[in-house]
Amino acid sequence: MAAVVRLAGRDLTAHGDGIRAVFAAAFARAPWYAKPADADRYLERLARDVTRPGFTAALALDGERVLGFATAWTSSTPLPADRAYPRVTAALGAARTTAWLCGGREVDELAVLPDAHGLGLGRTLLAAVTRDAPDGRCWLLTSVQAAATIRFYERLGWRQVTHPAPDGYGTVALLGPDHPARAAADPPQ
Repeated sequence: MAAVVRLAGRDLTAHGDGIRAVFAAAFARAPWYAKPADADRYLERLARDVTRPGFTAALALDGERVLGFATAWTSSTPLPADRAYPRVTAALGAARTTAWLCGGREVDELAVLPDAHGLGLGRTLLAAVTRDAPDGRCWLLTSVQAAATIRFYERLGWRQVTHPAPDGYGTVALLGPDHPARAAADPPQ
């Protein structure tokens, strides 16, 4: 039986091999196509991410075996100018980005081994890293091409607040079920 536990950054990195294995397996397929080297780079980034303000993480463990993980932190004001943040800022506009995302709990990664899907681990991991988000302000980004992932979040009450790019590429921003701006957001068409 799997147990989901919240961990501090230094305790999380002790499970590096298991996190690497989950990352490699969870993101190997479309639309991610992660290679083993991508999992190594993720662990390098994770070692830096654990120092972010508000960092929190959860692991799904079956004994010592890592079945899944989730990481989150308090997003900065303004959002950084790297990764997908500029695209999301362009899609939402500077005012909404600041009001809705900055200072909220940003879910960075959520991954579960494919052979552990359907056990409720993704839902439990997500709840573990968002349950104490200030004023319910949690949010995340994913690929517009990750249709099954988007449907998973929507089933859990998350709401997509960016409109898909006309070419089918891009980044989707979702607000958590208790986010105060969720009701004000126009749903994508």
